[in-house]
Amino acid sequence: MTAARYAQGTSVDSSASRAEIERTLARYGATSFMYGWQENRTALAFTAEGRQIRFVLPLPDRNERRFTHTPAKNQKRTPEAAEKEYEQAVRQSWRALNLVVKAKLEAVAAGIVSFEQEFLAHIVLPNGRTVLEETSEAVELAYRTGTVKPLLQIEG
Repeated sequence: MTAARYAQGTSVDSSASRAEIERTLARYGATSFMYGWQENRTALAFTAEGRQIRFVLPLPDRNERRFTHTPAKNQKRTPEAAEKEYEQAVRQSWRALNLVVKAKLEAVAAGIVSFEQEFLAHIVLPNGRTVLEETSEAVELAYRTGTVKPLLQIEG
C-alpha cells in the first residue's frame, strides 16, 4: 500500500508556491531570497539569522514511467497527458517544500529549536557547499564502520 503524499492533488501552481515561500521568509525576518533551476533540480536560497541557507529541490524526470504510462492499464499516455502528470508532481514538490520551510521557521519562532538546529544541514559554508554536503560522507562512514555512539546517550 502506498501512502498518500502531501498535496498530491494540488492545483496550486509552482510559481504561487515559490511566492508564498518568499512571503513567509520575509514575514519571519529573512533579508534576501533567490531561486533558480538547472536541468532537473531547482534551488531556493535565503539569508536569515546571519546565515545563508540553500534547499535543493530535485525535480522528477519527465520520462519516468509514472508520467508516460497510466498506472492501472500501463498504457502509454499522450505527450499532453504525460506533461500534465509531470506538472502535477512538480506542483506537489513545491507545496511540500513550502510546508517544510514554514514548519522549520515556526518551530524556531516557537522556541522548540534554534535556527541553527533546524537549518543546520542547509547552511551554506564559505566554500559554497552546505553543511550536509560537507558532512554526509563522514556520517555514512561512521555508521558503516560501527563507530556511532549509542542512541540513548544524551550528552557528549
